[in-house]
Amino acid sequence: MLKVTLLCSDTKHPVFKALKLWEEVNQQHYDIEILTSVNDIKRNGTLLFLISCSEIVKKHHRDFFEHTLVLHASDLPKDRGWSPHIWAIVNGANELTLSLLEAEDKVDTGAIWKKLRIPLDGNELYNEINQKLFAAELKLISWACENVNTVVPQPQNQETTNYLQKRTPADSEIDINKPLEEQFNQLRVCDPERFPAYFYRNGCKYKIKVEKY
Repeated sequence: MLKVTLLCSDTKHPVFKALKLWEEVNQQHYDIEILTSVNDIKRNGTLLFLISCSEIVKKHHRDFFEHTLVLHASDLPKDRGWSPHIWAIVNGANELTLSLLEAEDKVDTGAIWKKLRIPLDGNELYNEINQKLFAAELKLISWACENVNTVVPQPQNQETTNYLQKRTPADSEIDINKPLEEQFNQLRVCDPERFPAYFYRNGCKYKIKVEKY
């Protein structure tokens, strides 16, 4: 039976529930374990998936597995680095690309296994963006398990690339002196629990929560 390990650094990350659901649905087909730290890797396996993994997974960790794969929400080699789908939406993207690639020591540079396009209508809020993204991630995980013996990875162009910076709480600040329309994309990508949108007025800080009515 195929041995599959899913590594997600934070049990509070919204993708974690989706991974647990995938495990439940596929436990009859694969030997699955979900880990939250590279230090928990104790066994050899066929596939290690890094999903919202904030740790550096070095070669001696990857050597436990035949393949170590990363899910990265950009059309690589464009937009390597942090939170690519968030930056894309803030900048007005109406489509996301999810890349499944091999993990290497240099971040987001490995050969591509497969890409999926995720269309957006421009009205999705944070939870709806997550639903579309996570569904695509689970689809690629399943695809990799089904095609692990036949896939032909495609090397990336290493010359044309950019690296996105890590988002901070300051990226969730809304300027009350600017039009709402101008900042709507920024509002819709803010995690209302972990990184809520906020603004300052008269020395006070206010949290903003946006819901569809």
